[in-house]
Amino acid sequence: MTHLTSASPLPSAAGASRRPGVLALAAALLAAGLALAGCTAAPPSSDGSDGTGGAGELLAAYELTDLDAAEVIERLDTMPVADRPSGLLASVQPDALVLRDDSDREARLPMPDDQVYVSVAPFLEQTHECHFHSLTTCLGELSDAEIRVTLTGDDGAVLIDETRTTYDNGFVGLWVPRGIDASLEIEHGGRTGTVPVSTRTDQDATCITTLQLL
Repeated sequence: MTHLTSASPLPSAAGASRRPGVLALAAALLAAGLALAGCTAAPPSSDGSDGTGGAGELLAAYELTDLDAAEVIERLDTMPVADRPSGLLASVQPDALVLRDDSDREARLPMPDDQVYVSVAPFLEQTHECHFHSLTTCLGELSDAEIRVTLTGDDGAVLIDETRTTYDNGFVGLWVPRGIDASLEIEHGGRTGTVPVSTRTDQDATCITTLQLL
């Protein structure tokens, strides 16, 4: 379950005369929360299997047959939000891309041996909790925004230094070398934020939603 985190807490109602306005504000912020708190991980197989039941049918149903994990990620993460398949969950994990649909079919596509896909949603005021990026449901605050991305390893090596544009979902996707610790800095509109990134274990986050631009 994901939750809205906002830099501006809700004001409390001081009296009956203020209650309608407060309730209206609460409703507006709740709507914003629903829009941003969209990350939902693909659930595990209900039968305890390795997640390959119906894999071929699932991939064919969403025109993903013969694509590897990197190609599926590229297609879904860059797809306009309005075009994303509502019945498909696609969870990016360090070791595999896990696809599951509302017909309970599941497919697992192995990730590259030397890289991990990390998706980042820089924000100004509102964000949500996320650990494994969901390609079809995660939404960030800054859509189609030009940002400067710098990823620096703990050894001082600059791994990424380029200008990118966030996708329609408010995220930008980075292929990061596997087995490292690094610092990610993003600049946008004169504001900068920095967060640590790790790709050492299969439990490390692939969804970064804690990078606030200040």
